[in-house]
Amino acid sequence: MTGLLILLIGYLIGSIPTGYLAGRWLAGIDLRQIGSGSTGATNVLRTVGKIPALLVFLIDVGKGIAPIFIATLFLVSDWWKVAAGLTALIGHIWPVWLGWKGGKAVATGLGMILGLSWSVGLASLGIFLAVLSLSKTVSLSSVIAALSLPLLMVFSFHNNGFSLAYLFVCFLAMAMVVWRHRSNLKRIFAGTEPKLGQSR
Repeated sequence: MTGLLILLIGYLIGSIPTGYLAGRWLAGIDLRQIGSGSTGATNVLRTVGKIPALLVFLIDVGKGIAPIFIATLFLVSDWWKVAAGLTALIGHIWPVWLGWKGGKAVATGLGMILGLSWSVGLASLGIFLAVLSLSKTVSLSSVIAALSLPLLMVFSFHNNGFSLAYLFVCFLAMAMVVWRHRSNLKRIFAGTEPKLGQSR
């Protein structure tokens, strides 16, 4: 029962529509109808501004960390920690409050990975920032960072011991990020994906 309650809490935390609320409160807009249609920090950056986007990003990262922290307090199994993190991702992507249409879970996914292994989370963030500085394309940076997750987690096992649950969630998070960015990838290959600072 405790495990199921933590999963429910994880979903509810993940489903907090941070970007949507920022758009409504600060600009009087519905992000789902503007730009990419996503409620994530990138669309907030393009439509609302830098400071709101940074705040949305940090809160969304916290949404991924919080369920892992709660699970760690009550449970010892790696699989339960992973499940708690995944419910936050599911809540962010498919929030009950917004008709099941949310963000792409990059920031919340980063938070989940940070909660499970801070070294892997920071390394993937470093890869994201490095690619972003070269490409100026958030979607490409997100996908490449996601693709690096399984390899980074394997490297971390040298110091922390092997965890099948952690490796599994890295592959799953990688697949989810790539799938959520499939339209962006099409535009990247077509040369029409907007770069950082450009509007759609």
